[in-house]
This record gives sequence, structure tokens and C-alpha cells, in this order.
Amino acid sequence: MDFTFAITAFVTLFVIIDPIGLTPMFVALTQGMPAQERRRIAARACVFAIGILTVFGLAGEEVLAFVGISMPAFRISGGILLFVTAFDMLFERRSERRENQADEAREDPSVFPLAMPLIAGAGSMTSMILLVDAAEGSLANTITVFGAMVATVLLVFLLALTAGLFERLLGATGIKVVTRLLGMLLAALAVQFVLDGMADFGFLAS
Repeated sequence: MDFTFAITAFVTLFVIIDPIGLTPMFVALTQGMPAQERRRIAARACVFAIGILTVFGLAGEEVLAFVGISMPAFRISGGILLFVTAFDMLFERRSERRENQADEAREDPSVFPLAMPLIAGAGSMTSMILLVDAAEGSLANTITVFGAMVATVLLVFLLALTAGLFERLLGATGIKVVTRLLGMLLAALAVQFVLDGMADFGFLAS
């Protein structure tokens, strides 16, 4: 297994899915619910999200080929999309959007908006396709991508179980600082995706 690739896959998915940033949203969506109900909602949301991301990781490239989109083009567009996500994280627009989505579902938010689009959103779906493509047919690297995805979603679940404690420890300011740091890292990863796509087209030296 390529450990550098494994670290890249995990960091990419961790930054995109953002388990830390999801925690206050989970608290808002499950406000007033007993701990057992919170666990049930968190488990269901994570199972659905893993299923959605697995489908995109396995068949996403075939869908692109069916509609006539090349991987370099998708890599560039995906990088731009990820950069927009990073921009939103840096300037708190992502939190505002998530709060608006949270307001739309108060009864059972496990499928919407938790599983999709908060966990399995456009950014994480794009990342799964790009990372599986970057595995270049290596079974070990492909398994690594799915392992990194499951590990990241598992972190979402674990943080959801400690959502109340986590919120008290970090506070609103701490969560904002962590989110901005993740946004900076995501912006760099997004630029790298764009550069890789341009190199595939021959615009830049690989």
C-alpha cells in the first residue's frame, strides 16, 4: 500500500466531509432528543452516506464516460468545486448554508440533510471519483480510498456521539478556527486537482 496516497486520500475526504464542522450541525438537528435517539440518527446517516459514496466511487467514472465527460475535464471542474467549498469554509458561508439546510428538516434528519448533502455532498462525491481515478487501477490504492472514506464517516459518527461534550470543550470560536484551517488545506488540494487536470490535457508539464 502507498502510504503517501493513503494519507492524501484520508486528508482529502476528511477536509471535504469535515467531521468537526458537522458536529455543531448535528447538535442543531437533534436538539432536545435523547442520547439513544441521537445515536440511532447518527448511525443511519452514516450508513446511508457510506452507501452513496461507495456508489460514486465504483461507478462514477462510468457515468462520466456515458455522458461524454473526460476525467481531466472532471478533475479540473472538481478542483474548482472544491476550491469554492474551501472559500465557503474560510468565510463561514459553508456554516450558513448548512444551518439553512438544517432548518429544513427537524423530525428525522438522518437521510436529509445529514446523509446527503452534509456528509455525502457534491464535494465528497467528486473526491471519491477523483481519488479512485488517481488509484490508477491499483487494487490496494482503490481499497485505501474506500477505507479512508469509511474511516472519515466513522469519525462523523464518533463525534456525533460526543457532540454535546465537544461543543462545550471547543466552543464556537474553537470550531471556527479549526474550520478555517481545514479550509486552507482544502484550497491547496483543490489547486492541485486543477493542475493535475491541466497536465493531463498537456497544458502543463506533469
